[in-house]
Amino acid sequence: MSRVKRGVTSHAKHKKILDRAKGFYGRRKNTIRTAKAAVDRAGTNAYIGRKLRKRNFRSLWIQRINAAVREHGLTYGRFIDGLAKAGVEVDRKILSDLAISEPEAFKALVEQAKGALPQAA
Repeated sequence: MSRVKRGVTSHAKHKKILDRAKGFYGRRKNTIRTAKAAVDRAGTNAYIGRKLRKRNFRSLWIQRINAAVREHGLTYGRFIDGLAKAGVEVDRKILSDLAISEPEAFKALVEQAKGALPQAA
């Protein structure tokens, strides 16, 4: 049986890691051991960042909606409650966009939400 030289696969694996480490500073870009650790850590942070981005955008939309709704004399919580009671199913991203780009349409939604809320005595 002939012997197997393993250099080709090792070089390919190393090349893949070093390609992903391009742009890193110092040894992290050209030494396989440090590059592998850096790439692993970068991958972990990228994964976490993808989850955080969703959270950050949702909170941004909520802040924008809250600011726009307070101009019409409501709070964010009461507005969302009113929309739910009115049966309006519009997500926060769209509400935020409406508040910025089409204030008249947003005002109509606010009026609809106000109408669905019970009047405080």
